[in-house]
Amino acid sequence: MTTALTNAQLGELLRAEAGGHDAHRRLALERASRAAQFWPREAAELARDDHPLTELPSVGPWVAAQLHGWLDDPPPVPEPEPSRAGYLTYAEVRTVLDADPAWEATPHADLQVHSTDSDGSLPLEEMAEAARSEGRTYMAATDHSQSLKIANGQDPERLADQGRRIQAINARYTDDGITFCVLRSIEMDVFIDGSCDMDDDALANLDLVLGAFHSKLRVTEDSTERYVAALRNPAVHVLAHPKARMYGRRVGLEADWPQVFAEAATLGKAVELDGTPYRQDLNVEMATIAREAGVQWFTMGTDAHSAGELANLPFAMATAVLAGIPRERILNYRPVEEVLTWARGLKER
Repeated sequence: MTTALTNAQLGELLRAEAGGHDAHRRLALERASRAAQFWPREAAELARDDHPLTELPSVGPWVAAQLHGWLDDPPPVPEPEPSRAGYLTYAEVRTVLDADPAWEATPHADLQVHSTDSDGSLPLEEMAEAARSEGRTYMAATDHSQSLKIANGQDPERLADQGRRIQAINARYTDDGITFCVLRSIEMDVFIDGSCDMDDDALANLDLVLGAFHSKLRVTEDSTERYVAALRNPAVHVLAHPKARMYGRRVGLEADWPQVFAEAATLGKAVELDGTPYRQDLNVEMATIAREAGVQWFTMGTDAHSAGELANLPFAMATAVLAGIPRERILNYRPVEEVLTWARGLKER
């Protein structure tokens, strides 16, 4: 029996087919190829159930005919380029989570959110309200640090001002009997030698520090020591989007991942599952390696820069499920007091 083509495979076929057509049809095929990552159901299932494929975003009658032809008589599927390999489609995410609804139903936080204090599109107060509307129990305000000037990174003075505003936001929630709160956090640049771009005084009052690489992300040499140095930085609680990959743009860094994650396990540091669809970092393969290497704690973040992106968390959840990471080891599902205690404990080591 022939296995039905997945949306990911159809996306690759659409992309490959685009090169053989004129501008109008090429654009239609390329648009559908990009959209295939986010189709809510497998196209093969829709066809099986006699639903028109034109129900799928960016699929018109001509593209639908192309898809039907491939579904009826599957051709060889080209291997995706490395920068597009290992990404879940939204249809795969929904299949995984619909089989275990507790992942979305269990109260949980979002531990990477951005606002206009760096490169987000909404003020902090509005992002907090949007996260609360999504049902999050709390969120970490993780705007960028000062060296990432392209993202309007915060210097110590602006970070301190944000901290005061977070205290005021949380006080209003408490006064109104609302249990939701915002953690004082940052997505801090970590340099190649493991040093960071914020001094200890600037970080002293933060609840959570995500350490992330934002420079020299296309180097091909082994970066193991770079990761080990970052993890050994006492200011870092969480290694954020570790591989630093981006769909269709870069494959990210390479390292001896079992060694990197064993170091995180030894130090008690957390590793992030970034839910941005174009990041998915860690991906399933790397998340499995991290679990097997003994990493005790993981975090999930939407990496949201707008209210709509707060819906990205299912990509991180599905990655955890497929990698065999139980909810008990994901800090987002822990009470906020427990997360704060864990982070303080790392500082005291």
